[in-house]
Amino acid sequence: MSFLTAEWKNLALFNYKIDPKILEKYVPLGTEIDTWNNKCHVSLVGFMFENTKVLGVKIPFHIDFEEVNLRFYVKRLENGGWKRGVVFIKEIVPKTAITFIANTLYHEHYQTNKMKHSVSDKQNSKAFVYQWKNHNMWNTIELQTEKEVKEIELNSEAEFITEHYFGYTKYDKNTTFEYEVTHPRWEQLAIIDYKIAVDFEDNYGKDFAFLNQTKPLSAFLAVGSKITVENKKKIKS
Repeated sequence: MSFLTAEWKNLALFNYKIDPKILEKYVPLGTEIDTWNNKCHVSLVGFMFENTKVLGVKIPFHIDFEEVNLRFYVKRLENGGWKRGVVFIKEIVPKTAITFIANTLYHEHYQTNKMKHSVSDKQNSKAFVYQWKNHNMWNTIELQTEKEVKEIELNSEAEFITEHYFGYTKYDKNTTFEYEVTHPRWEQLAIIDYKIAVDFEDNYGKDFAFLNQTKPLSAFLAVGSKITVENKKKIKS
């Protein structure tokens, strides 16, 4: 049985170029930074968890909720093939039980904050807004999109950002936890406009303060799908 099943919906992805040296101390043992077109990416991602079940059971009041995370991309060579995955700097959710389970069982970097979201449907466009409160300040990311669903092109930046199927957690310098995330290939909505009002230093520390003055390389809205998170395994030196 999968550890967690859910639907990830309306993934707003803002992607920035970052100096890989900044990320070196965050890279888990056994992995290396993954790049696209010789660019190292870090992504701010807001999305909805819906119909969430842990070990097949719905936890009351923890079924539908927002998440915002900051992540970067790695790969791991195993049996002659590459596993492509993500490493989370921090994952913000509005539910303390989710934070406790993720941090305790998966050694992730979850934090509980007050959050809200909205989806508005207009005649020719849609708008997706995710907000979270940190140190008495609301942070906001917003995307305005077209309404027609489109494929994510092969070998595109959007494919690189969305097609990573493993999570890696740096427990300590000698231990990494790996878990698989399964989902079908996602589709996207074309971006018309976006807005970002986020204090990256306040949320993620001095290493990411430069993002306050940095324009994203790209922004995407992935429609999302059903997903599973499988049980973790330990990688040791």
